[in-house]
Amino acid sequence: MTEKTNTKSHILLVDDEKNVLQSYEITLNSAGIDNLILCSDSRTVTGILKEKMIELVILDLTMPFISGEKLLGIITQEFPEVPVIIITGNMEIDSAVKCMQEGAFDYIVKPVERERFISRVQRALERNILLKENKVLKSQLLSTKVDNPDTFATFNSRSEKMLSIFKYVEAIASSPEPILLTGETGVGKELMARAIHRLSGCEGPFVPVCIAGLDENMFSDTLFGHKKGAFTDAHNERGGLIEKASGGTLFLDEIGDLRPQSQVKLLRLIQEKEYFRIGDDTTRAADTHIVAATNRDLHKLMKSEQFRKDLFYRLEVHNIHIPPIRERIEDIPILIDCFLEEASQIYKKKKPTVPNELYTILRNYSFPGNVRELRSMIFNAVSSYGKGILSLESFRKSFKHKDNNLISINKQEPTSENMGFKFPRPLPSLRLTEISLIKEAMKDANGNQSVASGILGITRQTLNKKLKLIRQD
Repeated sequence: MTEKTNTKSHILLVDDEKNVLQSYEITLNSAGIDNLILCSDSRTVTGILKEKMIELVILDLTMPFISGEKLLGIITQEFPEVPVIIITGNMEIDSAVKCMQEGAFDYIVKPVERERFISRVQRALERNILLKENKVLKSQLLSTKVDNPDTFATFNSRSEKMLSIFKYVEAIASSPEPILLTGETGVGKELMARAIHRLSGCEGPFVPVCIAGLDENMFSDTLFGHKKGAFTDAHNERGGLIEKASGGTLFLDEIGDLRPQSQVKLLRLIQEKEYFRIGDDTTRAADTHIVAATNRDLHKLMKSEQFRKDLFYRLEVHNIHIPPIRERIEDIPILIDCFLEEASQIYKKKKPTVPNELYTILRNYSFPGNVRELRSMIFNAVSSYGKGILSLESFRKSFKHKDNNLISINKQEPTSENMGFKFPRPLPSLRLTEISLIKEAMKDANGNQSVASGILGITRQTLNKKLKLIRQD
């Protein structure tokens, strides 16, 4: 007895001939694949895709109302995570090839042979399984034992979050698929890209380029190069960065700023692994591993149609999100020590002693600039350092300049609307509320009155008076 496939997701079969659909159903059922939806009206396809979990679409090319070719364009734009197999006649091979170039997973020529049909469907389903396994792998790699610690030494991290990321990077660095790095500014995305390159086994160079500021012509010329005479100032032939990164890694920073037409060109490069120099009609093979990075929210950009969905899903096969420093505060003492050592050597000064108060202050700071900002703070403090204990004055000035306050625990300043307090009933007196706030602030500040007064927004002298009153009570 053949075991049948029981899943929540479905395979959508689309053909205007109902007897053909029934034939496909019988064939797939014989292979144990029964999670099928049959559709004979092409106008209902997008509605089905929106309402059901579809893991594969099998699409006839020639149909009334909406052609298979037009439907493919809609699916690749709106549902790029869903693979599409095109069914085509002998006279439509050119159209089938065009469909492959536009994002179809595969095509089958009529008359459809049973074994070939089943194998192509199973191959598409296996591809989906691999993608799902990849996501599971990412969530399960919780081991903090890193096989190549030297590769990640520049991060100076003991955070479990970061160690898990390092472990995941070790697992996927050699994958030929693109890798997308996300995270706030200053978290170390380029450092991670370089670590990926070192682990990838690629013998070619690491070539970084910042996408921000490149218009569509500059993007094409920078990446693809140009032929002599291609435009007015093209006096010589020039290879682009793809050629320079041959056998290595091309790091595309600020990918969220990529312009619409350039997104199309990058998508084609990733899909076809080939490109044209400007002014040349000869295709060139691309032999480079692509790593992209952004500090922007690509999901929001997709919703506003500023970033293509199909490009996003091509880039996001492996997605590594680097957490901000406020989510790994255990790394702050290590980073402080590292930057103190570095700054002392550069400024040719004795390494300063750090007041304990600094660690408490920085643990409660939001760090909008992350590790890069911390490094700047330390270097600024060491540059004006004389002897003895490191002064906190430069740090205080930095906080006041950036947040108009000594401490900023969260990016968003608390207000009556966003604090989320749930007050007990009956309401406590103002006196009890004030005592509770002061105790909580002292707890966050590890007993340091300077830090606690900064959290509460009062002077140290005022806090000291209030603490004396509390003790008397």
